[in-house]
Amino acid sequence: MTALTIEQVEVSYRARGRGSVRAVAGVDLQVAAGEVVGLVGESGCGKSSLARVAAGLTAPTAGRILIGDTPVAPVGWRRRPAALTRLQMIFQDPGGSLNPRRTIESQLLDGIPADLTGSARTERLVQLLERVGMSDDARRHYPHQFSGGQRQRLAIARALATEPEIIIADEPVTALDASAQAQVVSLLLSLVRELDVGLLFISHDLALVHEIADRTAVMYLGKIVEQAPTRALMAAPRHPYTRALVEAIPQISAHPNLPNVLRGEVPDPAQVPSGCRFRPRCAHARAICLTEPQLREVPGGLVSCHRVEEIAAENGVTELSVAKRSVTESSVTGEIAMEASE
Repeated sequence: MTALTIEQVEVSYRARGRGSVRAVAGVDLQVAAGEVVGLVGESGCGKSSLARVAAGLTAPTAGRILIGDTPVAPVGWRRRPAALTRLQMIFQDPGGSLNPRRTIESQLLDGIPADLTGSARTERLVQLLERVGMSDDARRHYPHQFSGGQRQRLAIARALATEPEIIIADEPVTALDASAQAQVVSLLLSLVRELDVGLLFISHDLALVHEIADRTAVMYLGKIVEQAPTRALMAAPRHPYTRALVEAIPQISAHPNLPNVLRGEVPDPAQVPSGCRFRPRCAHARAICLTEPQLREVPGGLVSCHRVEEIAAENGVTELSVAKRSVTESSVTGEIAMEASE
């Protein structure tokens, strides 16, 4: 069952001196119950803008968001309908997303359904804290009295209080150290599998996404350029941008090499290149790339590239040759996962 549906969503802003900035330019994406979908791309590609619209924090310029069959209306001054509380978001900075003037207990109680009263509410509160690995005593304290990793656990508990069907996690571990990252990621994955919750996981860390996501979408300058099952996408990336991102992942080997660096910077969204948006940075660009490609089906996924078949033939790329690199990548994140499970 599809938990979250994003249909042709566009997000535009008015910037002084720059005119209209189109941060998201028509994105379609779905997240099923119990599925982890990774959303990756460089800074400035529109990932966070899409996340905020998907969570209902801002209104889309065009398109719509659905939780099941229920349209997501932007947050207003009034309390959200119960149906929309099934969608929750976990932010990058847990310190900024928790109210410093309120105890953890009061913040968690906000999300617990109103039909639970008296001792049942307290029991539910204790269960939430236990589920994220925190003691009952934590409810009496304030956010500043916890470490970064503990605050993110408490933010996850707050998201779970409403019994959500979909969680959007926008760079949830970027601000944490390696040990805390492993613990939070392990916690999120266990909750997804145990509670059958859909998770849209936004990250810059492709090696991490490789380990946790069932499916991955690659975003560039406001558009999805490739989407496929994660293992297949990492083993044999088809879009030149996806391949550049994968090749930029640091590798551990007997003969260390510097990763390949993608040339250039993400263009200004207010001045999007004509035709293919990746054309100015692509080594495979040809005259046909002056026209904008559409996201189309190819064996195993979706790709927005005119020359995907030609490039594959030119490079003679096989899944096996790239899969060797993926094994190296997974060894690093595998060690982190083992540390989290201990």
